[in-house]
Amino acid sequence: MGCIYSRVCIGETCKGSSINGDPISRNELQHVFSPSSSGEIRDQLNQLSLTRDSEAGIRRLARVSSQFLPPDGSRIVRIPSSNYELRYSYLSQRGYYPDALDKANQDSFCIHTPFGNDVNDQFFGVFDGHGEFGAECSQFVKRRLCENLLRNSKFSVDPVEACHSAFLATNSQLHGDILDDSMSGTTAITILVRGKTVYVANCGDSRAVIAEKKGKDGDVVAVDLSIDQTPYRVDELERVKLCGARVLTLDQIEGLKNPDVPCWGTDEEADDGDPPRLWIPNGMYPGTAFTRSIGDSIAETIGVVANPEIVSFELTPNHPFFVIASDGVFEFLSSQTVVDMVAKFKDPRDACAAIVAESYRLWLQYETRTDDITVIIVHINGLNETPVAHSTSSRDVLRTSVPQVIEVTGSESPSTFGWTARNNRVRQELSRARIRAIENSLENGQGWVPPSSAHRKTWEEEAHIEKALNDHFLFRKLTESQCHVLLDCMQRVEIEPGDIIVKQGGESDCFYVVGSGEFEVLATQFNIYHNDRKKKTGRYLGFCSATQPKNYRALENLL
Repeated sequence: MGCIYSRVCIGETCKGSSINGDPISRNELQHVFSPSSSGEIRDQLNQLSLTRDSEAGIRRLARVSSQFLPPDGSRIVRIPSSNYELRYSYLSQRGYYPDALDKANQDSFCIHTPFGNDVNDQFFGVFDGHGEFGAECSQFVKRRLCENLLRNSKFSVDPVEACHSAFLATNSQLHGDILDDSMSGTTAITILVRGKTVYVANCGDSRAVIAEKKGKDGDVVAVDLSIDQTPYRVDELERVKLCGARVLTLDQIEGLKNPDVPCWGTDEEADDGDPPRLWIPNGMYPGTAFTRSIGDSIAETIGVVANPEIVSFELTPNHPFFVIASDGVFEFLSSQTVVDMVAKFKDPRDACAAIVAESYRLWLQYETRTDDITVIIVHINGLNETPVAHSTSSRDVLRTSVPQVIEVTGSESPSTFGWTARNNRVRQELSRARIRAIENSLENGQGWVPPSSAHRKTWEEEAHIEKALNDHFLFRKLTESQCHVLLDCMQRVEIEPGDIIVKQGGESDCFYVVGSGEFEVLATQFNIYHNDRKKKTGRYLGFCSATQPKNYRALENLL
C-alpha cells in the first residue's frame, strides 16, 4: 500500500481527496505534484522553512503521502545544503495467499521529499502490518508517525529524541484509537536524510541497508543500518523473557520438539520456516516472530515494545545507494545479495522490479505462499567531501561514516548490540507446508508445481487498470474483493498502430479493456469480406456475438 489516496491519485493530482475531513483543492495539489513548477515550489518551500510552521508542514504532508512513480522512471530530489541529489524509486507487491486470494497488502510505505518545510530533510518509511487489522494499522502508523515527528518541538535540533518520542506517541495513539490493535500492529523502519546525515529508526524486522565502496577495486559491500529485532538476537531474547514471554517454535508448542531445549540458532539458515515466537505465560497467543512493533497491545505485556533503535550515519562519496525494505525481501535474500542486485542497474526502478521478482520467486520456491513485498531504493549522486557549514549540536560527535547506535535517555528498552553485529537472516530450507504439498502431489502421481504468480504491477499500472475497469459498465457492480482478483489477473499492455489484437477464428484466451486509443473492426461474414471500419475508443474489445467473428486492429497506440 502506498499513498493514502492510492485509489484516486493518478498522475499529477489527487481528485476528491481529503484529510481529517478537510477537502484538498485541485489547485493546491497541482502545485505539489507538478514537475514543471519545481523551481517555483522550491522557492515557496524555502520561504516556509524560514517560518518553521510545523502545522504548515503537516498540511503539506497530508497532500503528498507517498507519490506515484512517474511514467518516465524514478524521481530525483536535490539536497541544497550539501549540493547532491537523491534518485529514488519504489515498488510494493501484494502477497499471494492461496487460502485468501483477496487478502489486502498489509505493507505500506511513505516518501516525503521534502519532509515538512525544510528542503534539506527527506523522509522514507516502510511499514509491515500484521494480524487481522494489519493493513489498517500500517496505514494509521504511516500517517500519524510522520505527523508526530513534525509536531515535535525538538525535531529541528534533535531528530533522535524527536523520533524516539514520535514512535512512542504513535503507539499510544494506536492503542487509544477505535482500531483494534490487541492482536494486530505493524513494524516500522524509517530513514530521515538531513543534509549528509542519515538517521535510521527501526522497530521490528524490516531492514535498511547502505552500499559502501571498499578497496582499490571499489567492491560494493552491504552495511546494515538496522539489526532485525527478533528472538534470534540474544539481547532481545533475554529482554522479552524478563518481561514474562515464553519463546517457542510452533513445533515446540505442538509438542513435536522439546519445549525446554531451544531448537534455533542465531540466524534462520536452518529453521525450516518455523522461527521462535513469543507467547504469553499461560496461553497459545500472540505468537509474534518479532520483539518490537507498534500496536500489538497484548504482545506489549510480554515485552514487545515500540521503542525504536536509532542509528546515525554520515554519507560519503563511497556510498552509492541505500535500500529500505520489508522482511518479504530479506526472508530469502541477504543484505549483500540485495546490494549486489541493485548495483547491476542504473535506474533504481529497474532494481526494484528485479528484487521484488526474485523475492517472489524464492517465496514460491520454499513456501506455498508469498509475503507482501515492499522495497524503496535511493541512489546518492553528486556527493563530495567539501565541508558544508551547519549548526553544531550535541549530536555532531556521532556523525561518522560508521553506524552509531544512539541511546535515548530514559529509554525503557536500551539497545545492547554493537555495530559488529550483522543480519545473518537468510532462510534456505523448505517449509513444512511446502514439503507436505510436494509429498501429497507425489502420492497423486504428479509433481508439485508452484501456482503461477499474478502479473506484478506498479501502483501506477494498477491504478491505471482500475480506472479503466471502473469506467466500464461490465465491471461497475463488482465487489472490492472481486476487483482485487481481477486486478491480479490483468496486466497493462501497449499496442502499436497496425498490430492485430484479436484475430478472427483465433483461440479465445483473454479479453482486453482499452484505456485509451482507437481501434477498427474488420469482419468476414458468409464468405464475403466486409470492412466494418468503425472507429472505437476506450471500449471492451471482446463485445461481439459468436456468429459475427471479427478482427480488431489498432489505429493508434492503445493502453
